[in-house]
Amino acid sequence: MLREFSYAIAAIGLAVSAQAHANENLLELQENPEYWSTQLGNYQGNRFSKLDQINRDNVDELSAQWQFSTGVLRGHEGGPLYVGDGKLYIHTPFPNKVFALDLEDNGRVVWSYEPDQDSRVIPVMCCDTVNRGLAYADGRLFIGQADNTLVALDSEDGEVLWEAENGDHTKGESNTMSPLVVGDKVIMGISGGEFGVRGHLTAYNVETGEREWRAYSNGPDEDVKLDPEETLMMGEPVGEEDLGETTWPDEEWERGGGAPWGWVTYDPELDLIYYGTGNPGTWNPDQRTVDGEPADNKWAITVFARDPDTGEAKWVYQKVPFDEWDYDGVNENQLIDVEIDGEQRKGLAIIDRTGFGFLLDRENGELLVAEKFAEETNWADSYDMETGRPNVNEEYSTWRQGVDVNTTDICPTAMGAKNMQPSAYSPETGLIYAGINRICMDYEPYEVDYTAGQPYVGATLNMKPAPLQDENGMEGRMGSFIAWDPVKGEKVWEVDERFAVWSGALATAGDLAFYGTLEGHLKAVDIETGEELWSFKTPSGIIGNVNTFQHEGKQYIAVLSGVGGWAGIGLAAGLEDPEEGLGAVGAFSALEDYTELGGVLTVFTLPDA
Repeated sequence: MLREFSYAIAAIGLAVSAQAHANENLLELQENPEYWSTQLGNYQGNRFSKLDQINRDNVDELSAQWQFSTGVLRGHEGGPLYVGDGKLYIHTPFPNKVFALDLEDNGRVVWSYEPDQDSRVIPVMCCDTVNRGLAYADGRLFIGQADNTLVALDSEDGEVLWEAENGDHTKGESNTMSPLVVGDKVIMGISGGEFGVRGHLTAYNVETGEREWRAYSNGPDEDVKLDPEETLMMGEPVGEEDLGETTWPDEEWERGGGAPWGWVTYDPELDLIYYGTGNPGTWNPDQRTVDGEPADNKWAITVFARDPDTGEAKWVYQKVPFDEWDYDGVNENQLIDVEIDGEQRKGLAIIDRTGFGFLLDRENGELLVAEKFAEETNWADSYDMETGRPNVNEEYSTWRQGVDVNTTDICPTAMGAKNMQPSAYSPETGLIYAGINRICMDYEPYEVDYTAGQPYVGATLNMKPAPLQDENGMEGRMGSFIAWDPVKGEKVWEVDERFAVWSGALATAGDLAFYGTLEGHLKAVDIETGEELWSFKTPSGIIGNVNTFQHEGKQYIAVLSGVGGWAGIGLAAGLEDPEEGLGAVGAFSALEDYTELGGVLTVFTLPDA
């Protein structure tokens, strides 16, 4: 049995006495398994539920109780929140509607909110008009709108309590991420790396919306909020000053990307927030060299650990210095306690876009494990465990091949072996469960000039299914769902899927893992073997997160379907040229044979006994 595995891994305890800076309301909600109060399920990002009413023995009886159409036909990411007040809170992509639905009356709309946004933000939203969901605390809902407006709503009636401007879409800034409340602050990132924005993470006051601090992803140390003598890198002080400026040519750091558009997690005991930054500005690495040689372009594709009160960086770890493949570093940072060689470590696990599964010490950023979870990964052979740097395979170095040269068969694609769709971690098995992309690419860099508000990409991509790794693989498969041991750095099992798996995973104490497919199937598998136990075809492809909660003694499973996002951008935006959508349109051209657009919430439960 997997529960008897030799590496003891335990979930983080929520000891309130040691968490003076955490939001007490959110901690109380997270301690109660009946609620689902954050997009990632808890501060640690585990997406694990202790509920077991729905389990491996009865999941085949699970059925849809009711559905609700959002009226929006673009990609629906994120998922519903439930905080015990009888209402389910959901959101949509642009125009970022918010609905409060009555659980006692099959989803009757209690109130709704629809902002008046400038539609000119749509062309500067890379890869669909998605939004990754609502945040909640103290009777308030928070949504980061596409036009960079952070809004606080009264959860009782939807009244707008305050608004804060987080960016400027005329410069290419937009928002797709879900905020997170930590203490008395709402933490918010930015999107726009493909438009040459300068990435930043910002904290706003929960009560007033006033800006408390902003930390940039690149530039001088003062702007990055990094002290080279105090901030650690691989367990040692960074040492050199202003690396966020000197590792870029000329003033390129001012348009250096590094946009944190993914997920933020939080350790209440260490009082640190964790997040990753995105790709450097232009995808053409030649334009980011210093004196004609590769430069690290710090701090793009970097994990930051910061003090949530001040924004000061405690440690940093750059996963891909001098990125040549658009391997955004924004995937969720799972906080798990682990035992390695008989020693207890506070771990941070990442199923990363690079195709590597990382495990770091979340106290100091030391790299503990770096192993491939996608066998076809070829851009790098391994990671140097002393320096933390990848051992790049020169055959697939787009810089070494040169500008206007097409480097072929790079694995994974710029979408990553796993995109931002959040994984789940079960403390009962010690495994991480994640949807995987099995796609490779051809990559041709070209010179590009910067104009504010215009694309600053500098590369043409062509995507294709990854080559099969064994004779049992699915012909032409483009995705899978895996169980990963973060300590051993080993894949335990894998389920093949026709298309990339773009949904957020869910693990439960009922010995189940849930995920959705781009064709629209919601699936439940045995958490220990991966055996499929149940499936339901929703009205559209699933790129949302599967969430669970309990109301009036009954456990529910709920998911937003609505194909879109980068994988479904062809359908969502009506694109036909194979090179459009940064190469995704051609790779997913067959998707229209299996699903169509449509935003729908489906709520499932077991029949009454």
